[in-house]
Amino acid sequence: MMAGTIFVGGGGEGYAVPQEMLLAFGNRHGLIAGATGTGKTVTLQVLAEGFSHAGVPVFMADVKGDLAGMAVAGSEAGKLHAAFMKRVATIGMTDFRYEAFPVTFWDMFGEKGHPVRATVTEMGPVLLSAMMQLSDPQAGVLNIAFRLADEQALPLLDLKDLQALLVFIGQNAADIGVKYGNVDKSSVGAIQRQLLVLENQGATAFFGEPALELADLMRVDPDGRGRINILAADRLMQSPQLYATFLLWLLSELFEQLPEVGDLDRPKLVFFFDEAHLLFDDAPKALVDKVEQVARLIRSKGVGVYFITQNPGDVPDTILGQLGNRVQHALRAFTPKDQQDLHRAAQNYRANPRFSTEDAIRDVGIGEALTSFLQAKGEPGMVERTLVRPPSSQIGAIPDATRAAVIAASPFKGKYDTMLDRDSAFERLAARAQGASVAASPTQEFNSAQRYGGAVAATPKAAPARRTDSLGEAFAKSFVRQLGNAASRAIVRGVLGSILR
Repeated sequence: MMAGTIFVGGGGEGYAVPQEMLLAFGNRHGLIAGATGTGKTVTLQVLAEGFSHAGVPVFMADVKGDLAGMAVAGSEAGKLHAAFMKRVATIGMTDFRYEAFPVTFWDMFGEKGHPVRATVTEMGPVLLSAMMQLSDPQAGVLNIAFRLADEQALPLLDLKDLQALLVFIGQNAADIGVKYGNVDKSSVGAIQRQLLVLENQGATAFFGEPALELADLMRVDPDGRGRINILAADRLMQSPQLYATFLLWLLSELFEQLPEVGDLDRPKLVFFFDEAHLLFDDAPKALVDKVEQVARLIRSKGVGVYFITQNPGDVPDTILGQLGNRVQHALRAFTPKDQQDLHRAAQNYRANPRFSTEDAIRDVGIGEALTSFLQAKGEPGMVERTLVRPPSSQIGAIPDATRAAVIAASPFKGKYDTMLDRDSAFERLAARAQGASVAASPTQEFNSAQRYGGAVAATPKAAPARRTDSLGEAFAKSFVRQLGNAASRAIVRGVLGSILR
């Protein structure tokens, strides 16, 4: 195989010469498409192995749990060994061997890998608005919240920081509106409800500190292989909006933090976006524009982005046109719409006079694909029918004990395990509210733990929450929102009114 390339597959009677991706164009992005069960995941695994061998770190989301096997070497005792050896002989691959790869497991919920976190400030109002599918007026209020946080030195680190700040904005809407523009309390309430939805989806575990350091995703092991970062996404996929927004946030952070590097002999990082249709389904135009912008510009930072999806039509044309390296597995045509999708997919490739691209997309079997990689001058290669090489690592899931051993041996063990809760907007606003309440009614202090049955015993003393004491009332409510006891929440809703709903 040629130096500076990733061998993907090739030869055999009726098939093309070996198909290789040029590492120098690995940052020109790519697409892996095909119907369920046609081999997309194995192709992803093969590409990730190739990048790792070349010293390129990889990030990918493990949607079904079957990419974890990359941490374990394949085996001659495996049920696919005979088929693998036949394929190796057919495509003329002389250096095939089984091996494990350096893998780091990550998990937003901290269950199947190191916790992944970001602060609310890092996520920003644009992506948060997209995640919560806010209307324009609601997004405007969220932007006001971020501006107020900056000007008032109120760090927004976790969800309770943002919830507390929104309570403050709602209670002081008239005064804030004079400076920042109209603040509709119904918009504040709508945002709070969406934050509650995110909270129920598990976003509380994601927003906070210690936040992920991007450098930890770009490690190269002492043996020269790039680390393969695998995000456990089987549970995360139950919240598709959170999944899509998190991956877009990660891309945006890479774009903002990495320096311009121009043309390199290989990427600095390759990012695989599985189930890519989730990013674009019903997405507002602003979000699609953001993805297009990041995809267009991030390659100059040395980052390649590869979308994995069932149908190329899942990806908007403005983004599809930027994907230079393509692997198309079979598409099935059972309906008139399927026929149209197949015809459209065929048009994305530079035609090969030896066969019909459209027929080939329909006819290729499992483990076969049509491939087109950028050539030496950056032009699209002619489409070829390709037998994809077998992966060197294990295909499929691994036992929990094996995963635990990999996590225990990780260079990041202990770094992200414990969530921090430092002084931020929630604490600072609560302190201001307490001071204002005590100043207004110094003789009527009470212990909030006694008022709420001891559920918040650590809460400082404060003046009673009254309708005329907006700050004290607002932050009593903010504290109560954090109570872990559902029964306590129900009681307090009746006492403090509808803003908690």
